[in-house]
Amino acid sequence: MADLFEDYPLGPGWDEMFGIPGEPRPTYEALHATLRPLAGGELRIRAEVLARAFLDQGITFALKGVERPFPLDIVPRIIAAAQWRHVEAGVAQRVRTLEAFLADVYGEGDVLKDGIVPRRLIVTSAHFHREAAGIVPPNGVRVHVAGVDLIRDEAGEFRVLEDNVRTPSGVSYVMENRRAMAHVLPEVFAQTRVRPVESYPGMLLQALRASAPAGVDDPTVVVLTPGVHNSAYFEHALLAREMGVELVEGRDLVCGGNEVAMRTTAGEQRVDVIYRRIDDEFLDPVHFRADSMLGCAGLLNAARAGNVTIANAVGNGVADDKLLYTYVPDLIRYYLGEEPLLSNVETYRLDDPDVRTHVLSRLDELVLKPVDGSGGAGIVIGSQATEEQLEHVRQRIRLDPRGWIAQREVKLSMVPTLIEDRLRPRHVDLRPFAVNDGNQVRVLPGGLTRVALPEGALVVNSSQGGGSKDTWVLPEPGAPAEDWQDPFPGEITVIPAPRRPDPGPGQSGNNQQQQQQQQARADGRDRC
Repeated sequence: MADLFEDYPLGPGWDEMFGIPGEPRPTYEALHATLRPLAGGELRIRAEVLARAFLDQGITFALKGVERPFPLDIVPRIIAAAQWRHVEAGVAQRVRTLEAFLADVYGEGDVLKDGIVPRRLIVTSAHFHREAAGIVPPNGVRVHVAGVDLIRDEAGEFRVLEDNVRTPSGVSYVMENRRAMAHVLPEVFAQTRVRPVESYPGMLLQALRASAPAGVDDPTVVVLTPGVHNSAYFEHALLAREMGVELVEGRDLVCGGNEVAMRTTAGEQRVDVIYRRIDDEFLDPVHFRADSMLGCAGLLNAARAGNVTIANAVGNGVADDKLLYTYVPDLIRYYLGEEPLLSNVETYRLDDPDVRTHVLSRLDELVLKPVDGSGGAGIVIGSQATEEQLEHVRQRIRLDPRGWIAQREVKLSMVPTLIEDRLRPRHVDLRPFAVNDGNQVRVLPGGLTRVALPEGALVVNSSQGGGSKDTWVLPEPGAPAEDWQDPFPGEITVIPAPRRPDPGPGQSGNNQQQQQQQQARADGRDRC
């Protein structure tokens, strides 16, 4: 029987399973011992079961116009308890800082007056919305959900790659990956204690209810989706179902007297909290795109009046700007008086002429990113680019230096991944999900590990051909059983294919579908 790890090479990045060839790190010893006796063909069959289960449930994504099951690699990624404590604290620190920044930049603007962040950076950001100025959320929370993308560098140190506080997506894959893995690799779970992830919908619902307008003791919460044509519709439906709340589209809502209601068979019912999965530009045609068929006119006025909470808050995208990212360590010191627990990747600000000249002279050594890019779109990895591509990005930087950043090329850490019938190292990143209820920032143990499936690739996004892994966080030594028991002992949950509704009177089905597809390209799900 061939060894799954036969001729397994150590790649250019930090290998998370092996420190030296053939000898697994302590965190991976049990997994290595369980996988090694399995035949490659057997593991491949189990991987095909995973793919079929995802396809049957509608857990798909579009790649080059073709709907495919979201690739889940059968080898999990494991994070030790001590490593996770550091990640958890660093992510929470980052969320608290961005909360303070957003409250400030849409309020008094002290961070601008004190010169910590240049005013021009804010006013030139595509996602800074003056329409949101002065809106104070009921419990002060603007970032109800955050997805902070992390990588491990060549030394194994976790670093922040970017922040996502608009409509971060991917948590449905975290939950469904765990369900599927427990079903197809039960013997691995039997050998390894893993912290569960099924608590996320409860965490989210608690945070949303805590954000309800003043005086509302039993708030009505809804999930607002662009509709079934959005690639993240599965996630929207899953979260609504798991939280026990209504999944609505913009046409299901009506605003009057600065209050929001949803249409039901029993009449209109007031809505207090909207967990929206629609980008700002499509949310309210009164203030943003007048032709939007995805949102509801009057939502922003109702939020300003304090009668409804929009989660995440309108205007959060200014904190996602990749140029603002370079200032977050200074913001942590400014708002919290603390040193950053998680470092940024070394980044160059190209709006500085001297820095720009330096970067343009060594494009082939750096990674170039548009500040508003998502889903891996527009990224140029200098060492892998052609001369034509480098010249093209050089001209774009000269025309719009504010629109780009440059980063050191980091060889992302690697985890064994099933390629045909053998395990081979592939680069990964990690998106932990944090939920803020106003009292504490809670980080789901694990998160979405994305893996670049082509050999040598560094872009992990599904839109660029990447896949995912189940992320296992080990419990603290001596932790009680409820902290690590397998939460999914039964069968994989099957979700029926969504019904594609009639667009409704006065609406063009083609126009609505086109806007839903535009939203699918523009919203936070593309950052998966």
